[in-house]
Amino acid sequence: MIHNIIKDKSTRLFIILGGFFIANALIAEIIGVKIFSLEKTIGITPLDFKLFGNDLSVNLTAGVLLWPVVFIMTDIINEYYGPKGVRFLSFLTAGLIAFAFVVFYGAMHLTPADFFITSKKGSGVPDMEKAYESVLGQGGNIILGSLVAFVFSQLIDVFVFHKIKKATGEKAIWLRATGSTLISQFIDSFVVLFIAFYVGSRINNAEGDFVWPLSLVIAVGVVNYIYKFVIALILTPVIYLVHVLIERFLGQGLAAQMKAAAMTRE
Repeated sequence: MIHNIIKDKSTRLFIILGGFFIANALIAEIIGVKIFSLEKTIGITPLDFKLFGNDLSVNLTAGVLLWPVVFIMTDIINEYYGPKGVRFLSFLTAGLIAFAFVVFYGAMHLTPADFFITSKKGSGVPDMEKAYESVLGQGGNIILGSLVAFVFSQLIDVFVFHKIKKATGEKAIWLRATGSTLISQFIDSFVVLFIAFYVGSRINNAEGDFVWPLSLVIAVGVVNYIYKFVIALILTPVIYLVHVLIERFLGQGLAAQMKAAAMTRE
């Protein structure tokens, strides 16, 4: 029975795409705690510009490395398995991300062994327990904001992709893939910042903590979106490459059949 399921090409492809989709989303959540300088990473002097009255440079969360890939995967899955397939994976991924953070929370509250705390002192980490908690212990508002943004933007992506494909048919793959990604990334860029930082800094604000003004949320959101916009355009040829590889794997007949069926799965 298991052999027959895995032998089926459409099922095997769904498992591969779904696994890659979930893994990328989960990894993006974990690495997203790091803020990096894009300019210094590529070896140029950090930009210094004003936006909505805020002094900014291009500082991004490490999660932006993978989120554009997640949204491209969304469009590929939508192409062959329809909105139901994407919604299933999106809700499953959100549940697994939430489960992962529950496990992280439990692991953080385990009493560390004495030697563990100072085990990396020679490498410049005086307290491994604090380092462990700092990396895995994202605030509740950040987690909530990220999950809400992820699910909401995924649903928007599915809706826009399906509407564009209904209007254009099999033509203009770049338009439905890149267009739906750009719209959904816009939602994702601002929702997560608003919930995690604008609302979060007001709910859990201790004396002396920084409170995010709305102008800064909008400014940072714009910078993040511009980056995602550029990356989505750069990755457009990758979408065509993935389509070619999938068509070869499935065969033209099965691929056409799956894409036709996907259009009927609202």
